[in-house]
Amino acid sequence: MDISLQVQSLQVQSLQVQSLQVQSLQVQNVSDIKIKSLKEAPIHLSSQIQPYGILLILEEPELNVLQVSNNTLNVFGISPENMVQKKLEDLIDPFQFERIKSGLLDQNLNFINPTKLWIKKKGDEYTVFDAVFHRNSEGFLILELEPAISQENIPFLSFYHLARASINRLENTKNLREFCQIIVQEVRKVTGFDRVMLYKFDDDGHGSVIAEEKIDELESYLGLHYPESDIPKPARKLFIDNSIRLIPDTNIEPVIIFPVDNPVTNRPVDLTNSILRSPAPCHIEYLHNMGVGASLTISLIKDQKLWGLIACHHKTPKYVSYELRKACEFLGRVIFSEISAREETEDYDYRMNLTYIQSLLVEYMSQEDNFIDGLVKNQPNLLDLTSATGAAVCFGGNYTLIGETPREEELNFLVEWLKNNIEDEVFYTDSLANIYPDAISFKNVASGLLAIPISQRNYVLWFRPEVIQTVNWGGDPNQAYEVNQTQGNLHLCPRKSFELWKETVRLTSLPWQYVEIKAALELRKAIVNIVLRQADELAQLAHDLERSNAELKKFAYVASHDLQEPLNQVANYVQLLEMRYEAALDEDAKEFINFAVEGVSLMQTLIDDVLAYSKVDTQAITFQVTEVETALEKALSNLRKRISETGATITHDPLPTVMADSIQIMQLFLNLIGNAIKFRSHEPPEIHIGAERLEDEWLFSVRDNGIGIDPQFSDRIFVIFQRLHTRDEYPGTGMGLAICKKIIECHRGRIWVESQLGQGATFYFTIPAGGRDRERRNGRNTQNNLFS
Repeated sequence: MDISLQVQSLQVQSLQVQSLQVQSLQVQNVSDIKIKSLKEAPIHLSSQIQPYGILLILEEPELNVLQVSNNTLNVFGISPENMVQKKLEDLIDPFQFERIKSGLLDQNLNFINPTKLWIKKKGDEYTVFDAVFHRNSEGFLILELEPAISQENIPFLSFYHLARASINRLENTKNLREFCQIIVQEVRKVTGFDRVMLYKFDDDGHGSVIAEEKIDELESYLGLHYPESDIPKPARKLFIDNSIRLIPDTNIEPVIIFPVDNPVTNRPVDLTNSILRSPAPCHIEYLHNMGVGASLTISLIKDQKLWGLIACHHKTPKYVSYELRKACEFLGRVIFSEISAREETEDYDYRMNLTYIQSLLVEYMSQEDNFIDGLVKNQPNLLDLTSATGAAVCFGGNYTLIGETPREEELNFLVEWLKNNIEDEVFYTDSLANIYPDAISFKNVASGLLAIPISQRNYVLWFRPEVIQTVNWGGDPNQAYEVNQTQGNLHLCPRKSFELWKETVRLTSLPWQYVEIKAALELRKAIVNIVLRQADELAQLAHDLERSNAELKKFAYVASHDLQEPLNQVANYVQLLEMRYEAALDEDAKEFINFAVEGVSLMQTLIDDVLAYSKVDTQAITFQVTEVETALEKALSNLRKRISETGATITHDPLPTVMADSIQIMQLFLNLIGNAIKFRSHEPPEIHIGAERLEDEWLFSVRDNGIGIDPQFSDRIFVIFQRLHTRDEYPGTGMGLAICKKIIECHRGRIWVESQLGQGATFYFTIPAGGRDRERRNGRNTQNNLFS
């Protein structure tokens, strides 16, 4: 076969494989979407109820029957088709109807719920029902009827003694776990279920059994964890909306509502608050897999969230009357209020301690010039606020570390990730590696992270190390459900095994407690306030310094200028005195006159240098494109006499063009090269000017072969009026290098020296490649980014 044909064949095969892969991915994606859709299906919209009661959908104000459960023929002797043609007043005693209609005018239906209703059967016979009214989200009135077991409600006194006995036992317990155990014991005593569990949800959505009371023959579920998928989001919402739920028989077929769709809305009715609503098939299968014949569930709600459940299971069918269910619901609410109080009491001491630590940290920060010192230098410190093992303060691009932390390089990437992904006032996780994979490399110090942003670029971070744990699950959480396909339709099926399944959890720290997170948030507020206050103080100080510097510069300029005239007069009159009375002066007098003239000359030189120094800032605002080589040539022209006298050799690299003040650059070279000539060794001066382009600046150097400088004086020589030699050795004012330093600082650069005694010296200075305007913008950005 031709080689080209073989290649084409291979290409076709490759495209076919790619097509199959794409199709496979598409099928997988479609399946994932369908599974997600099944898990989040709106189970509150239903067309079925449990058969132990009867449901009527009524339209107000006439109370016409729009829909009815399909079991009315067996109970009332009236077919569903005939029921939907009636009104409520056709079914109940007229006196009761007027009382019910009056009660429905009140928005709070609790005043009439529950009530005993005598429903007329076919003929004149009446049957007594426990009746409950409620309105759904669509505005329809729903009436639910359950056969009344007794003609009378549970007497209040009996219920009071029931609740009082339970609460008396609870008051004598101090431990929260024991408290929960008493709850399940009391509920089981009241209801008679085979098993009663208290099931608590964790922050990540999964739940665990923290208390259990059961008959001996049942396997214990105490301490087992259950995945979040066991109670999906739609079911959790219903548990919040409808706090008590009874399934008296998990094996009885549900009853269909007639008609299936509401004739007004043309869709299934909203049964969110319905007692009789039929459970989802997946939930029934789940109960069957656990061997449950009947269940009663009481919701425990805290701060509008589902804190947990009291779950009652029975091996065989078991009906619980409406009165007893409401008694259990009330008991659950009363008891749970005690649970909430106990949780807060257990947190109280710890919360008070954190509040005390927080107040001390705020006090320490207020006393320090740098607020970070207040967080890390005292006891207690930043670690104590959250019981962390390590902490880092990232501020202004610098890190202050305390305890066990990742390396600074790792923190740089972590902070960058936080800036790009986290927008909240606080971020916390006990498994950082699950959302930030790079954290695996430092899991031993930072598997847990708590972070608060001080600004867009600044953070306070707390760390906790990995704690390897063993979690006991009720069945494999990785196989919490199965997906079956029947005639092209997907069905979720719960797992069949609830046997103990142990999992070793890694890359996880101890969880952050709510009080610790709240303490971190409060500290954030205090830090932001202190930083803002310090920024205001620094801004005011900078303003005051700027004004003071301006006044000093003006004073120096005026004073120096005004001193010139009297000095000139002194010099002139002393020289005139010498000429007029030369014959009368002896040698000492002539020497004294020379001293006076030299002093005046030195004073004039000092004044000239002070004037030059004071003018540096005012001239720096006129930066222009400057050829450095031209400025160097002007400086060398001014030094040509000294260069000729000393035999100096001066070379230079190709020099760039920069944004600068040409006069100041010339003065810079004049001073540096002049010093190199002045402080020469016994050999003729050899001076080289170098230039090198760095990332965003030019690096210049002036290298000589002179007497050199002791490194311990490398900073001192740039201070105004500082000298390393006497004027007899080397004349001068000590102002030259100070002027050089000020010139370079005005150009937003740096200047320094590298030297050893007897080995010459090299002076380095930098000038930004983009010029002063770019540096000004960068300077503003740096200030703005502090609180951007």
